[in-house]
Amino acid sequence: MNPLKKLAGQTAIYGLPSIVLRIVGYFLTPLYTRVLDEGNYGAVVYMYSLVAFFNVILTYGLETAFFRFVSGASDRTKVYTSALCSLIFSSLFFLLLVVSFSQSIAELIDYQDHKEWIYYFGLILSLDALSALPFARLRSENKAARFALVKSVNIIVNVAFNLLFLLVLPAIAHTSSSNPFGFLVRLFYSDQSKISYIFISNLIASTITIFMLRKEMRIDLKMFDIQILKKLLRYGIPLLFAGLAGIANETLDRVLLRHMLPESIASIQLGIYGANYKVAILITLFIQAYKYAAEPFFFSQSTNKDAKKTYSLMMTYFVLVISFLFLATMLYLDLVMYLIGKPFRSGQDVVPILMLANIFLGIYVNLSIWYKLTNQTLFGMLLSFAGALITIILNVLLIPKMGYMGSGWATFACYFVMMVLSYYFGQRYYPVRYNLRKIGLYLGLALVLYFTSYLTEDLSLFTRLVLHTIMLVFYLLVVLVIEYPNLNRSKQEVNNR
Repeated sequence: MNPLKKLAGQTAIYGLPSIVLRIVGYFLTPLYTRVLDEGNYGAVVYMYSLVAFFNVILTYGLETAFFRFVSGASDRTKVYTSALCSLIFSSLFFLLLVVSFSQSIAELIDYQDHKEWIYYFGLILSLDALSALPFARLRSENKAARFALVKSVNIIVNVAFNLLFLLVLPAIAHTSSSNPFGFLVRLFYSDQSKISYIFISNLIASTITIFMLRKEMRIDLKMFDIQILKKLLRYGIPLLFAGLAGIANETLDRVLLRHMLPESIASIQLGIYGANYKVAILITLFIQAYKYAAEPFFFSQSTNKDAKKTYSLMMTYFVLVISFLFLATMLYLDLVMYLIGKPFRSGQDVVPILMLANIFLGIYVNLSIWYKLTNQTLFGMLLSFAGALITIILNVLLIPKMGYMGSGWATFACYFVMMVLSYYFGQRYYPVRYNLRKIGLYLGLALVLYFTSYLTEDLSLFTRLVLHTIMLVFYLLVVLVIEYPNLNRSKQEVNNR
């Protein structure tokens, strides 16, 4: 159990500050869905969907490759320097291309009147790519406190400038003409540029992040090793394609929604879908925090004789926690939906579909250890391509008939198939005896209680919440009864040592 305690501790250190501040950050969704209409918010969702693709391209698998090779390297500095030099060169080259072809890019994505958005995102993407490896270095060196600090400042700055641009300055600008502050603000502030201010806030946060990581960015060019870089690229490039396919699974539905629906409703549907995607906040944040801690943990445990047992326990407790988060969100969905503006709540029916899809994604993250530990990253690419193919086919078939609900079901099918295929191949190439009985019990019980909650739909809100709380407590009691003997046994083992 000690390795699992270490993983839980690292997940908490990496995740809790990030989660608390991400929750603060997620208050931007209620803000955006109240100051922007569905169409304008759809533009924000669309732009960030495109950004997700380029984030993967600009890091081209070097983060995971760094973790893979730095753990056993005789000279860790050479591995880091070689990877960072590559990222610096590629990021600057990308920024040059964006600046040179900004108008053409704006026309390509049908935002020819907003060329400035291309500049903003060119800078944001380049800065975020440069920060990726310093963050990976902090994780590999277990400097979780500094990692959390820099991430926290990024989120705080982003939120603060969003509040300034979207709430404070508009309020000042709309004061009486005799107010000198209002006069000054009106000189440069425009209510028509709210979307631009969202992107500018992100750019300011990314710039400050790079400044805070300046110590990690210092390198000695004499430590650059082309042979090491070749090894990193050979390992990382398949992960680039896997990552692209993975991002396609995650965000391509939003791109297709905008281009496959009639222009009169496309942005509105996209805005509603994007806002409801954010409702899966607890599961999304948990997976993110878990990934930060789990990826270096997978590699550090790989040489231990009980590694596979540890991976099995990781999966069981991961499913336990994520099933609880699913159930808690769905039982209190009436309250959770207040996170987004009233016009966006019409998309509530897609929330459980997306949350289940994210559970499958989380399980896939755990299963992915087999191709990373056996250096068969090509399989990761093929699995992601299979998911991308499902995403494209089902979105093309379902969006014209079902709108954003079709995108939700496509996401569900994509991650379910990827999970099943990864389990199948993993058992062939790196078999781990997962406790399928417990995994099925925890997830199955959460689903049974969730579907049972539909029986309370005709009751008052207060009565529903009371009954749903009883259901949630019942779930926790079942878990406690099952896990108590294991916890007791663990304490005895520690005491015997």
